[in-house]
Amino acid sequence: MTNPFHDFNQQIIDEFRANNGRVGGPFEGGRLILLTTTGARTGTPHTNPVGYLPDGGDRILVIASAGGSPRHPDWYRNLVAHPQVTVESGVFTYEAEAVVLTGEERDRAFARAVEADRGWAAYQEKTDRIIPVVALHEIARPGPPNINASSPGEAIKVVHDAFRRELALIRKEMATGGSTLAAQLRVNCLTFCQGLHNHHTGEDLAMFPFLADRHPEAAPALDRLRAEHERIAALVEELREALAGQSPASVRTEVDRLTTELEAHLTYEEEQLIPLLDGV
Repeated sequence: MTNPFHDFNQQIIDEFRANNGRVGGPFEGGRLILLTTTGARTGTPHTNPVGYLPDGGDRILVIASAGGSPRHPDWYRNLVAHPQVTVESGVFTYEAEAVVLTGEERDRAFARAVEADRGWAAYQEKTDRIIPVVALHEIARPGPPNINASSPGEAIKVVHDAFRRELALIRKEMATGGSTLAAQLRVNCLTFCQGLHNHHTGEDLAMFPFLADRHPEAAPALDRLRAEHERIAALVEELREALAGQSPASVRTEVDRLTTELEAHLTYEEEQLIPLLDGV
């Protein structure tokens, strides 16, 4: 006899991997990862689709709600026994160290989650257990990141599409957030800003010099892209300042400005660089 829950999970996993993290159904439009843990008793790997919260820097947060069940989910018990896990974001695959948050740090993180989505509070009300919040810290490794793409050109498109999806999510959260700037929304924006900065820095220091050396004729396009990086960095700084001021209207304005210029930049970069990268 088949297990309906296992079959449902496997459908989500297959769809996630086939579409670089995009899925339909109940997870559509949400932030989702695939989390692979090591079985606490069996020692075998188990993969589960899990919602996550951005948390800035090199970590994300997952919440072991189990829908308000009286028991912790299996994946939580597994990572407590074996804290090293594998995370698939749809774009990147990486190893991470799982750390269960405690005390005030856990409470602040859970409060942010509730402010962003009241469903977390509903789950907590259904159970007597304190729902755990777990930080997944990416474990640094040498060399380039492990991008789920079959060519350098596809890698650029996959990364760009992830930025597009995240920015669309942030804009949706801005539209539904009311008159206040939710703490988790602020973290989402800051995490996006840092990820964009890291991506552009990597291009400026590694990809662009690599292409300039092999394709001197691409110099005008690379010069334009570098200038656009500087312009986008200035817009990101203006967004950071708006976030510090806690004005939802100002943040919304800056997010819209960044969206317009970033989309034009990403499209131009794909047009210019994908043929070069896939021709190397």
